[in-house]
Amino acid sequence: MSKANPVALILGGSRGIGLASADALARDGFDVVLTYATQPEAARGAQQAIAARYPEIRVSICAMDVRDEASIGAAFDHCETQMGSAPACVLVNAGINRLPSAVHDSDPAVFRELVEVNLMGAYACLREAGRRVTDGGAIIAVTTSLVRRVLPGLGLYSAVKAGVESLARAMGQELSARGVRVNAVAPGPVDTDLFNAGKTDEAKQRSAGLSPLNRIGRPEEIAEVVSFLASPRASWVQGQVVQPNGGLV
Repeated sequence: MSKANPVALILGGSRGIGLASADALARDGFDVVLTYATQPEAARGAQQAIAARYPEIRVSICAMDVRDEASIGAAFDHCETQMGSAPACVLVNAGINRLPSAVHDSDPAVFRELVEVNLMGAYACLREAGRRVTDGGAIIAVTTSLVRRVLPGLGLYSAVKAGVESLARAMGQELSARGVRVNAVAPGPVDTDLFNAGKTDEAKQRSAGLSPLNRIGRPEEIAEVVSFLASPRASWVQGQVVQPNGGLV
């Protein structure tokens, strides 16, 4: 194991897009730290699977709650303590979703929860990342293509993700002097637990039909975009929102 490997900190990395991204980054030579909120067993399984596939890569896990600034700071501390280095790549992926609701029929408590986790939580993660990522590193926020193709019932979710994109684009301007690139990845529908929760097969097929390719994306397809943005191949990509969505938008 080489301690010279750059370190990737995956905030929300125990499953779905976060896990697929951790796997792709490990393949590309990053040591990886995965955070989890509520499923330590899934995180341990992810750790073991990545370590088995890439024995030359160090993999660590730690608990983190995006609603708790101290917890976020502790995740960065864990990264430095366990890996011996601040992260060269930070993926801000942790978040929640709730059942669709028209804006005029929505519950303000649900919107507050989405703001608290998906916007304030992302803000706290991005803020810490901006302070602690290595010079020349990369920060990547996961948002959604639904910011640009808002669908009935998804206005609340889309609104908070639009805020995350604004933060990421501003940070790209603010951190350029350090050579830090900040971009967002805005997928269309992807086959993850977050997407599938509460959906019927009919609803999933409707989502698939939004793409001219007539299917749902796969987590590994999003992970390849993350891997690109984390790499020197994306050295001229700054403050952008990249949309792997199968032609949805």
